[in-house]
Amino acid sequence: MKKKIKALLLLGLVFLGGCGQASAPSASSAGTEAQSVDLFAMDTAMTLTAYGDHAGEALDAAKSEIERLDALFSISSESGDIYALNRDHAATLHGDTQTLLERALEVSDSTNGIFDCTIEPVMDAWGFTTQNYRVPSADELQQLLTRVDYKQVRQNGSDVSIPADVQVDLGGIAKGYTSDRIMQVLADNGVTSGIVSLGGNVQALGCKPDGSKWRVAVQDPNDEGENFAVVEIADEAVITSGGYQRYFEDNGRTYHHIIDPRTGTPADSGIISSTIISHDGTLADGLSTSLFIMGVDDALDYWRAHKEEFDAILMDKDGTVYVTEGIADRCSLLEDRKMQVVR
Repeated sequence: MKKKIKALLLLGLVFLGGCGQASAPSASSAGTEAQSVDLFAMDTAMTLTAYGDHAGEALDAAKSEIERLDALFSISSESGDIYALNRDHAATLHGDTQTLLERALEVSDSTNGIFDCTIEPVMDAWGFTTQNYRVPSADELQQLLTRVDYKQVRQNGSDVSIPADVQVDLGGIAKGYTSDRIMQVLADNGVTSGIVSLGGNVQALGCKPDGSKWRVAVQDPNDEGENFAVVEIADEAVITSGGYQRYFEDNGRTYHHIIDPRTGTPADSGIISSTIISHDGTLADGLSTSLFIMGVDDALDYWRAHKEEFDAILMDKDGTVYVTEGIADRCSLLEDRKMQVVR
């Protein structure tokens, strides 16, 4: 069996300078220097960048906030809320965990269970939780799917309970919530221009110091060394999901980590890259996976019903790129690709 887990920092999204070449943020035309912090948390490499006189203390505060949230949300952190919930089947949550779980359940309702925070037993069976990769049998998956149903999570404010055979994992939405919190921490510390990369999640505070929008590139899912699109953003998150991010190979077949909760198997919807652009990083995180699982037709129908909340860039297995109209004037495709604007 060939096993391969790719570092998310190198995937999905990169910052671009004004000339269109990949680069780290640098001094603005006004002479404001960038300060950056690198760290590893939530199982991914992260880079935080801020500008201005208060950038240093803002980044220190943001790093501390990430570490605090990681401990709260991680299914393996013995001091955390989710660990306690899965162990005891009931818990009183801290404020951030309460809010995150509420948001996760809202996305689950909105997507009719395509996003499901109780998928963890199936993820574990495939080895994506432990890295002990294997292909479960159809019978095993059918049995495990009886334990997957977000409606079994009972939440009343900060108090939450689950049946004994249910496990909760908020990893599919936690980084989006965390990037939202970082934006608030930076702003509270006097920063008006900054950008963060939490693996494949990018979120920007304001514009670049020179007033121009940030330019974020989306990786070609068929070539890790190339990008296929660039989108301009300000005060927005850009979050991509793709099967190329985490996967293993067994007997010549590739199995990726985006599991369809209806089947218990890696999603095979025809979408190979799903990027969500939204002012709400938490929502963008949950929907990037959900639309990947839905497939093009259902994903675009979902966008049409919620177009005030987000925009999307989708690539299907034939290489067609679908760009929703709200972002079309800020999105450019690289190489010789055809953009299909969705209205």
